[in-house]
Amino acid sequence: MKKRMLTALLAACLSLSLAAPALAAPASVSVDEVSRAVTALGIMAGDESGDLGLSRRVTRAEFVTMAIKATPGGEQVGQAATSPYPDVPRGHWASGYVEAAVSRGLVSGYSDGTFRPAKEIGLAEGVTMALALLGYGPEDFSGAYPTGQMAMYHSLKLDRGVTAADAADPLTRQDAMYLFYNLLSAPTSEGTPYLNTLGYSLNDAGQVDLLTLVNGEMEGPVVVQGDWRASIPFTPVQGKVYRDGASVPPSAIQDYDVVYWNSGMETLWVSSEKATGTIQALEPSSSSPTSVTVAGRTYEIETSAAAYALSDLGTYGLGDTVTLLLGRSGGVAAVAEVTAASASERVGVVTQVSNATYPDGSGGTYTAQAVTLLATDGQTYQYQTRGGYRVGSVVRVVVSDQGEVSLRGLSSNSLTGKVSADGTRVGDYTFAQGATILDVADGQGATFYSGRLAGVNLTGDMVRYYSLNSQGEIDQMILNNVTGDMYQYGVLTRLEEFGTGLSRYYTYVYDVGGVSYTIPNSTTGFRVTTGPIQLTGETADPERMYSLTSTGEGEISGNRFTAGNRSYTLSDQVLVYERRGSQYYLSSLARAESGGFTLTAWYDKAESEGGRIRVIVARAD
Repeated sequence: MKKRMLTALLAACLSLSLAAPALAAPASVSVDEVSRAVTALGIMAGDESGDLGLSRRVTRAEFVTMAIKATPGGEQVGQAATSPYPDVPRGHWASGYVEAAVSRGLVSGYSDGTFRPAKEIGLAEGVTMALALLGYGPEDFSGAYPTGQMAMYHSLKLDRGVTAADAADPLTRQDAMYLFYNLLSAPTSEGTPYLNTLGYSLNDAGQVDLLTLVNGEMEGPVVVQGDWRASIPFTPVQGKVYRDGASVPPSAIQDYDVVYWNSGMETLWVSSEKATGTIQALEPSSSSPTSVTVAGRTYEIETSAAAYALSDLGTYGLGDTVTLLLGRSGGVAAVAEVTAASASERVGVVTQVSNATYPDGSGGTYTAQAVTLLATDGQTYQYQTRGGYRVGSVVRVVVSDQGEVSLRGLSSNSLTGKVSADGTRVGDYTFAQGATILDVADGQGATFYSGRLAGVNLTGDMVRYYSLNSQGEIDQMILNNVTGDMYQYGVLTRLEEFGTGLSRYYTYVYDVGGVSYTIPNSTTGFRVTTGPIQLTGETADPERMYSLTSTGEGEISGNRFTAGNRSYTLSDQVLVYERRGSQYYLSSLARAESGGFTLTAWYDKAESEGGRIRVIVARAD
């Protein structure tokens, strides 16, 4: 099964309001990306609204504070033990940072014995401190100050995005931000990137990996219970709280959510995912578990607290029914009583009914009927049942007040109407933000957000089930083979037929995503011709195979393919093949768009019925 749900949990959550003018920046790195990296490391911080004040000029006290915070352990600097300078008394907000910067040789006071913390800092002075962080000292520079320092500043490319040009020009906060960002990838005097000193590495392209950086600087998790906010070193505000990938107000955080945070970005990431069921396995052992299997799914254990709770020293063991509180990575962050699962009741379609073995909690096992559920989150779960369910049944997983987990059949509540062009409404209903939609056919399923259905006309039995939240919005929906996104697509490259009557056999050779498959001497005669195809069932042993429909020759523009006077939407997973003679080679959209090819696209069904362009064939002109 291919899961189509866009999991933009972190990428969409990194937005930061800068309220800054559009100053010069490196062509490949935006102000947003630079600010996220620097704030994630705690080098800079914004005000209560997140504004970094990038157009404001930087004082000496501010810059040395940034410089110390850019060193390992720099965020742990506290108040100075004594007053380092007459104009920087012990009670000054930056006294500890000034003291640390002076002791590390990054900066010095003036000849009159003062530090002048409020004085605006110039480019050369800031550059000298940055070079000192890289391990370069006076012996590494030639000529009178600051000639050598400025020459090295340019040669190390510390100047990218910095608008101050002359050595004496005052630095803005944006200049300082870019200077510290450039510092991360600059080589130290020992030849290694400065980022290595902070415990990170550059990516293969020699750039700062923002996702790795933010993940690495993330703290937590903490479970939302009692006085959980005392663990967060800042007050969460609107626009800086993301729950399951969606921006929400702090009030939307609920009990038993799992919270992570970054102090520099003053941002929370919250996961509400839970899994409830009987503990079926603890691996590699109950004395030191690293994974747990509940409801037929195995989860890695993410925290020491969860490992302890599930071990033979903790509260829960094999045969117990629990609720796993899942973190950002999908691992177990904490374990709770089953009564915590009221918000995690799942809805889905039964894909298999079988017998399964369960632990009895006393070292033995027993066998009972079980159903495999394909849920609206796109995952499969297995639950014990007393019977009465068939493959294809729509059911809800219910947790009673006594902590018992059971299944409840749901009646179909069909819905018809055309989904709006922006994918936010259908008929009289609005889709809730983050509404989960499951499309099922032939025991396979795909999940996606409502935008995937934009413009689709839902008729007849296309909708099997939907539910409404307290605001009357659709929050879950189960479809009956609307999109075709659960299927595989490729190219049938060879079809051979031999024999007659009952002794007729077929050989199929086809490619799916660059992998070639052969079905030799099959008695199944699929109604296909060579060219782009759709497959249902297992890729290597499909239940059915269909030929796709050609658009005719056309061209790609963005996510559209235009042929004649018609335009078609490309699938997010569209396959592109180059055809050379009778051979097909997996290619890419970028290459197909580069020119020199005649393009033909192939779709599964009309777009108003949920279809998409699945395959594009490029022939060299």
